[in-house]
Amino acid sequence: MTSTDSSKQGPAGEDRPDVAPRGKAADKELPPAILLASFEGWNDAGGAATQALDIVAEAWDAHVVHELDPQDYHDFQVNRPHVSMGPDGTRELTWPSTTVSVARAPISGRQVVLVQGVEPSFHWRDYCEEILEVARGLGVGTVVGVGALLADVPHSRPIPVQTSSNDPQVQALLGVEGSEYEGPSGIVGVLTHFAAEQNLHTLSVWAAVPHYVAQPPSPKATLAILLRLEELVGEPLPVGDLPEDARAWQAGVDELAGQDPDVAEYIQQLEEVKDTADLPEASGEAIAREFERYLRRRDSRGDKGGPGPTGL
Repeated sequence: MTSTDSSKQGPAGEDRPDVAPRGKAADKELPPAILLASFEGWNDAGGAATQALDIVAEAWDAHVVHELDPQDYHDFQVNRPHVSMGPDGTRELTWPSTTVSVARAPISGRQVVLVQGVEPSFHWRDYCEEILEVARGLGVGTVVGVGALLADVPHSRPIPVQTSSNDPQVQALLGVEGSEYEGPSGIVGVLTHFAAEQNLHTLSVWAAVPHYVAQPPSPKATLAILLRLEELVGEPLPVGDLPEDARAWQAGVDELAGQDPDVAEYIQQLEEVKDTADLPEASGEAIAREFERYLRRRDSRGDKGGPGPTGL
């Protein structure tokens, strides 16, 4: 599999049409591109993180500008190729891969770079350097690692999403704290670490998925991730049918839990812990967050484009 020159060409070798600003955004000085990265595997409980970026890529018509060669990074006994039947009836072989795509935020015109792939088995440093080399060529100023983890949280309450950064500028701008996690790291943490070493702004967004419903899809967690990411991008992200899917998912889990008294009791205990911990959140900060989200979505229906309020 041959990589393309991300600074000059699109996936088919043509000049990339989406590097220059379009429309009204062309008249304004845009902030540096923002990169969002998610990876299947250890970093992706319930498939929530990868589904979030899949939705953005499809809705915003992202174009692949670079593809990493899986031969260099994957153990195919761990991440095996998939055989499927193509539209014309021929059998196709799909290898685990990582792509770098470019999209344009429809209101501000800001360039959004999407990194989507499978956590590699080998050569993590080279893997991250290849991604970051492409990112530099695309003018990326901020790298956001997106992940999801299993946690002791109830499905019936809002999905917790934690945003953290060890970048002092990002901390001051967004009011977030540094990560206090110590232990094994996935590729999300490694990529943001190397990005910070290259003087890019970095932060991580992690959703907590109820461990007792770990199988994908997890639409409630995906929706929570998208709503948090839109605060960083600075305009509404596409959510499609996710609100309805999230309600149906929660109702389905409610029904299953109701058939097992032990599970129902355990969930009730989680709810009590969560509600007690969230009492201070019934405050101006939570209300302000919802109001800002309302304003962004209201403005997206009018003609009030511009770069996001975060300035990332």
